[in-house]
Amino acid sequence: MILLASPHEKVIAHWQKGLFGFSPMFVSNNLNSLREQIVRTRPQVLLLDFDLVHLDSNHEVARLVKLSTDIKIMIFIPVLPDEVEWELYKAGAKACCRDDLNPEQLKHAVKVIQGGELWIRRTLTHFMLDELVVVTEDKNRIEKAVSDLLTNLTKREYEIAMLIGQGESNKCIARQLDITERTVKAHLTEIFRKLDVSDRLKLALIMKDTMTLSSHLSHH
Repeated sequence: MILLASPHEKVIAHWQKGLFGFSPMFVSNNLNSLREQIVRTRPQVLLLDFDLVHLDSNHEVARLVKLSTDIKIMIFIPVLPDEVEWELYKAGAKACCRDDLNPEQLKHAVKVIQGGELWIRRTLTHFMLDELVVVTEDKNRIEKAVSDLLTNLTKREYEIAMLIGQGESNKCIARQLDITERTVKAHLTEIFRKLDVSDRLKLALIMKDTMTLSSHLSHH
């Protein structure tokens, strides 16, 4: 299903003509009805007129994606600076098309994003490469930080931290490791200090990330 969203009847008519023969189409001409339609109909593709969201385009696109994570948003934009257009992709858009896209190009663009690809101008690809570098560097930095922190734990502290990550209570940990609950609490105090975390929940989250990371790395 395809959802068409524009405040201009002329734009809607142009899209309908270009997509004649495609799956059922619904129309929205304001943001409130658009949000309601997304939640109710769960469209596969949304053709979105920039005029409908331009005052807060990045945030609005991100909000629309949250309403339906499977939705593929095509934004029809005027000529914008590359940096502004790239921000729309980062917010969740799958295509940024010029207002004057002809019917054949429109059909092709819809098929491309229905197939799970991006419709993106070549001049924007360097932004993708730069973003990939940043993400990779951040991931490596986080992995190193977690690794450095965990190497500061003793074997017993690490065992307890892992059991916390699995959701075990102090009583269960004490029973599994054949130590007293008081000893578990003493170890936890030291673990919190070494890892610079304030409570059990934050420790559990760190350990879950660590276990996920270890599992991921062991499969590569």
